[in-house]
Amino acid sequence: MLKKGFPNPFTLIGGWLLGLVKEIGLRAMFISDTMKWLVRKPYRLHAAAEQMVEVGVNSFPVVFFTALFTGMVLALQSYTGFKRFGAESMVGTVVALSMTRELGPVLTGLVVTGRAGSAMTASLGTMRVTEQIDALYTLAANPVKYLVVPRVIAGTIMMPLLTALGDLVGIFGGFIVGVILLGANPVVYMEKTFEFMELNDVFSGLFKSMVFGFIISIVGCYEGFYTEGGAEGVGSATTKSVVMGFMGIFLANYVLTALLFSGGAPNY
Repeated sequence: MLKKGFPNPFTLIGGWLLGLVKEIGLRAMFISDTMKWLVRKPYRLHAAAEQMVEVGVNSFPVVFFTALFTGMVLALQSYTGFKRFGAESMVGTVVALSMTRELGPVLTGLVVTGRAGSAMTASLGTMRVTEQIDALYTLAANPVKYLVVPRVIAGTIMMPLLTALGDLVGIFGGFIVGVILLGANPVVYMEKTFEFMELNDVFSGLFKSMVFGFIISIVGCYEGFYTEGGAEGVGSATTKSVVMGFMGIFLANYVLTALLFSGGAPNY
């Protein structure tokens, strides 16, 4: 028999399971509503364009510096490692493949999550705690259609564009280090950069970034849409959206990489 005041473990486990099921159900319904209103008229192209500027154009400076220095560091590290067995000419290949297949999509996704995803949560969270979302219901306007769908469209479209620009900037950063700082032949460096790179390497990275953009926008909008607790709740929801966005990107990255490059589950 449990002592008085000691929590019942079955109550704790049951409450945790109920909360988990509720959370999964709310997220599934939120995604379902978003996809439903995504294809229904009226199409708010102007609102989507405004969000594209917020997600894409305003995020580009951070993506630029992240990709540039990532490419530079990757080239420097690859050169020092390959120099041990005389394969310095492969630095360009490593930088190009790493940026297009993995580092470009993932790092761009993390940067956009921290900047645009958190902004989505803060914006919708503020609308929730100030009852602006409730006011839309009273005006017979669906908040998902007017607030969430434009952000999801913007995130899904702009992420591949940001990733493509990040790939180019990262490769350029590797070129700066390899040619200008380390003295590699520029013609040979560029030939090696694109010799072993295929279109599948580029398109697979862009496809992954599109999925990341959908995840970022859905997570950011969901956390903001169901914010509770006033200003403190907005801060907590913003932090949670960034953490959940990072986890979603890492999980989706492994699954997509296994499907796109390994042909399925790894063989042991």
